[in-house]
Amino acid sequence: MTTQDLSAAAVLSRDVGWPHRLEDWQFAHALGPGLVACAGDQLIGTAMWWSYERAIIRLGMVIVKPTIQRSGVGRALMRAILDRIGEATVLLNATKEGETLYRQLGFLDIGSIVQHQGVPVPSDVQPRIGERVRPSRKDDLGRFVEIDAAAGGASRKDVIAALLAHGEAIAFDDAGETAGFACCRRFGRGHVIGPVVARDTATAKALIAHLVGANAGSFIRIDVPAASGLSDWLGKLGLARVDTVVTMARGAPPKYSRRFHVIAAVNQALG
Repeated sequence: MTTQDLSAAAVLSRDVGWPHRLEDWQFAHALGPGLVACAGDQLIGTAMWWSYERAIIRLGMVIVKPTIQRSGVGRALMRAILDRIGEATVLLNATKEGETLYRQLGFLDIGSIVQHQGVPVPSDVQPRIGERVRPSRKDDLGRFVEIDAAAGGASRKDVIAALLAHGEAIAFDDAGETAGFACCRRFGRGHVIGPVVARDTATAKALIAHLVGANAGSFIRIDVPAASGLSDWLGKLGLARVDTVVTMARGAPPKYSRRFHVIAAVNQALG
């Protein structure tokens, strides 16, 4: 995949009902490589991957032209990527169309991600005494990367740095110590909130509520693990549950810290 392929990739993603703009493809491609399948000069398939400390590989943006799905193009793209990345643990979020293929390639279910979106109403969730939500500073990058690595099992420094450069980021402080952070940026039909990485659900709610209020009237998407327990609360804010995808792993599952949790993904591809 080269930068010259991205306009055609954006058209392909629209053909399958995904909201990704050209700018969203550019953001993803700046952070990781991809492969394309072509028939003549027509792009008919894509797949991308992102390496986190070479210990965890996230795989996503696997798309095949709707008229030729189940023709073997997706399998060929997947095998080509798996041949390149070796023995690392591979994680992905599988659409219903891709689940069977991924299981055939050795992926196992380890959870699920729930997609919420809409124009939310403000929330009355507020930090408690001694806590505060504040805008991020330049010197927050190291702490954000540390928290994110503890929650996700590997450093995503390049991803976090890109998010801070391309959108809005906030931190949650408790008695002077940063206990969580969240990002919001333009994506698809409006904005996406993610990641949200925090010590607990209450901290995550305060971060999400702040970003909802700061982007009042905007269309917002957020992807949360089903195990987060946030779906009912998000629904009450006006962020309707619109889809669920299966999280799958090939190889040893990552080891996560119990101190911090990824409570909303960057997006379904990047995790």
